[in-house]
Amino acid sequence: MKQLLQNLKSGETFIAEVPIPTPRRGQALVRVVNSLISAGTERALVEFAHKSLAGKARARPDLVRQALQKMQREGLRSTLEAVFNRLDQPMPLGYSSAGVIVALGEGMEGFFIGQRVACAGGNHAVHAEYNLIPRNLLTPIPENVDFESAAFTTLGAIALHGFRLSQAAIGESVAVIGLGLVGLLTAQIAAAAGCRVLGIDRAADRVALAASLGFAAAPRAQAESAAAAFTQGRGFDAVILCADTPSNDPVELAGAIARLRGRVVAVGAVGQTLPRKIYYEKELTFVNSRSYGPGRYDPHYEEEGEDYPYAYVRWTEGRNFEAVLHLMAEGKLRVHPLITHRFPIEQAPEAYELIRGRRAEPFLGVLLTYGAPSLELPAERRIRQIAGPPPLQEVRLGVIGAGNFAQNTLLPLLQRFPSISRLGVASSGGVHAAQTARKFGFAYATSEPQEILQDPQVNVVAILTRHDTHVPLALQALEQGKHVFVEKPLAIDETQLQAIEQALSQANTLLTVGFNRRFAPLSQRLKALLQQHHEPLFAHYRVNAGYLPRDHWLHHPEQGGGRLIGEACHFVDLLTFLVGSVPQLVSVQALPDAGKYRRDNFTLTLRFENGSLAVLDYLANGDRSYPKERLEVFCGGAIAILEDFRRLEWFQDGRRQRFRSPGDKGWYAEWEAFLQALRRGGPPPIPYEHLIGVTRLTIQAARQLEAGA
Repeated sequence: MKQLLQNLKSGETFIAEVPIPTPRRGQALVRVVNSLISAGTERALVEFAHKSLAGKARARPDLVRQALQKMQREGLRSTLEAVFNRLDQPMPLGYSSAGVIVALGEGMEGFFIGQRVACAGGNHAVHAEYNLIPRNLLTPIPENVDFESAAFTTLGAIALHGFRLSQAAIGESVAVIGLGLVGLLTAQIAAAAGCRVLGIDRAADRVALAASLGFAAAPRAQAESAAAAFTQGRGFDAVILCADTPSNDPVELAGAIARLRGRVVAVGAVGQTLPRKIYYEKELTFVNSRSYGPGRYDPHYEEEGEDYPYAYVRWTEGRNFEAVLHLMAEGKLRVHPLITHRFPIEQAPEAYELIRGRRAEPFLGVLLTYGAPSLELPAERRIRQIAGPPPLQEVRLGVIGAGNFAQNTLLPLLQRFPSISRLGVASSGGVHAAQTARKFGFAYATSEPQEILQDPQVNVVAILTRHDTHVPLALQALEQGKHVFVEKPLAIDETQLQAIEQALSQANTLLTVGFNRRFAPLSQRLKALLQQHHEPLFAHYRVNAGYLPRDHWLHHPEQGGGRLIGEACHFVDLLTFLVGSVPQLVSVQALPDAGKYRRDNFTLTLRFENGSLAVLDYLANGDRSYPKERLEVFCGGAIAILEDFRRLEWFQDGRRQRFRSPGDKGWYAEWEAFLQALRRGGPPPIPYEHLIGVTRLTIQAARQLEAGA
């Protein structure tokens, strides 16, 4: 399918051929008919992409701080690689579209194939022939509303939410400052609600357009006198700022024309240095409006389809979408007069030249068109690359999952293995798959994992998806006779673990898990030093993991399994490697969550068969600028200290030895060991009893933690 993408490094806006995405549970696949370009928001993104690296740094000092913290933890080279990999990722544009449902995932009761729907959401309702939309961002279109009008639904919801925050009631006076798309939609909504509306803008053509839509309007130069006449000197009950400018003029004007104890709502991105005198004297209320309404930025609502109770949250973003479409159906919200340009998707880059001011013509509503809707999906979802590495016979790799770990860590590393033939890469969204195939030399990209699993040419599968899918995909790969690399964790519950354990007992192919730390150079050095001693050891492993928001998918019990299962398995495996056997859990305790954490400040005490003891402290309540990992080992009159895989100190007989590494955590050596095992036919690079034992221990520990045992 065709999709509009933005290159953050070069600023280029281009049309790419990417795989059609595949709907998962709670999602619909929509064949797009129209999508709307939000000139203000999308122009800002495009202009940011066109800035130099220094300009980007000045525009986003928050990202610069993150990069500096990462450099302190992981070094300059790793940080630069991550930054440039991030800039090289194509960014989807758009967040408001309309089309027809052509496929449904599970759990989509109430929707049907062929249904006309309005779509919303960044990274969802993008400028592409097909959109993958979660159920709460999907709204049926009334019969008498066309696709072009429905494509305005998301911007209409932004306007409606801003109006709701103003608390304007029937008969009250409302001023709308800034008559762009959102401003003109806001003015119409306020009028439909029974308010008296005055629009204000610097552009004469916008003022004229507002007047043609049936409400009063004035140019900025006459705004204060027009406001005094309009309100008989009382001032406006509510002032809604829909301008897009860093200037403070809109908030200053709002203070001047608002009534005593009036309300000011900022919908657009305006300067917010409030003039204290006028806002104090009038005791004005100032509110920032956040996008479409309650539910926005909440992954439980937007991604997982969990609606808010109707009686307690009357107007969610989804219900705002419905209200906007009803206003259109009743003729109270007219958008066709706002449309100035239509571009077919193939010419979308020209539309962005227009909104960036590279074409000397006025514009307002800019639509992209995709042709007549069709319910038939192309049979072939692969996107083949024109050029790629010649096929090799030893290892023919297929990758499932093209997220951050794949892009920033694993696939750059695999380029150092010329013997690997990179055949296919799959990602449900399609864009990452296409970009990954192009960037890392895969022969094809697809949105369907089955394309990889059933490809007879693929004999090794790397599974880099979310945690809940690791076992189902690994089982299918093993059934197809393919070797498997699966990123940690191996499984997130006992049922999954038992299934993979049974499959491994019958498979004649190899499986390994991304427990890379045991392969790190300094881990190998430490293991060799400890083997000089033949008595139990004591280890203290402190992990400064950093805070993760409570709504992050990793905390979700069914998707990520929680941080103990999903991340702490790394550290338990390293301890297992150093001791040489799987530990038995003695105890697990956690700090109180206090409404902020999700059982991710905990300590594990582990006992091993040979009597060794280890304490693992995993902490989310620290500061990320401090080093992440510190391991201390006491054994046979010697002490070892491993700091972030950069420095190893060994104390014995009053002497100290120092070993250094550039922070290598073992990813390359892990794959080197995996490839060697594949070429010689086994055994696996990590013993299966370690893979199964470590996974089972962390699952049991997580369950004990939940039960308070």
